[in-house]
Amino acid sequence: MTKPARISRVDDAYARLKGEILSNRLLPGFQAPEPEFAERLGMSRTPVREALLRLEAEGLVQLVPRRGARILPVLASDMTEIYDLLGALEPHAAAELARRNPSKAELAPLIAATDDMEAALDEGNLEKWAAADDRFHRTLLELHGNRRLIGFASSLYDQAHRARMVTLRMRDKPVRSTREHRDILDLLLSGDAEGVEQLFRDHRRRAASELLNILETFGLPQL
Repeated sequence: MTKPARISRVDDAYARLKGEILSNRLLPGFQAPEPEFAERLGMSRTPVREALLRLEAEGLVQLVPRRGARILPVLASDMTEIYDLLGALEPHAAAELARRNPSKAELAPLIAATDDMEAALDEGNLEKWAAADDRFHRTLLELHGNRRLIGFASSLYDQAHRARMVTLRMRDKPVRSTREHRDILDLLLSGDAEGVEQLFRDHRRRAASELLNILETFGLPQL
């Protein structure tokens, strides 16, 4: 059964606006009335407003009465909280996945994401690398299979991705991060639950420290 046209338009508006926010084409702090957002998408106001309501629930925008919507920044304190949560959730999910002794076929999407990260690094294509990195983390939770965890973590990934895209060229080439993803994958393939849990926790702690150091060094209280 096909979805009603109105729902399809809302989904389309939501996906397009979210893509603009996550890629920073709509920058933090940008504010516009709803008709301007609708004109940007070539849509009527109704699906755009419903899309903005969904994005507000995810913490990406703020609806301002009679003034439209504002793209919310990511604060340094937000990133500390986000990495604290991811540092607890992801290692647990990876350990649970390893205990199931997943086959190489089951982990094929993670293998592909890791291969893409390495290829992007060789090409010097940081945007492609960031997309593959984001895919790795989201895919791992999908393979773990806890739907509530996936839903909760998705908003955290969205915020982390925005911060990563802003600071992408402020940091060293992600050689170590790419190698750690390969090591995480190898531990999953070997069924080493304790090893992958510890490595994933260390990986998130290091990533958090690196990002917060960049924010401090460049004097960026928000992104």
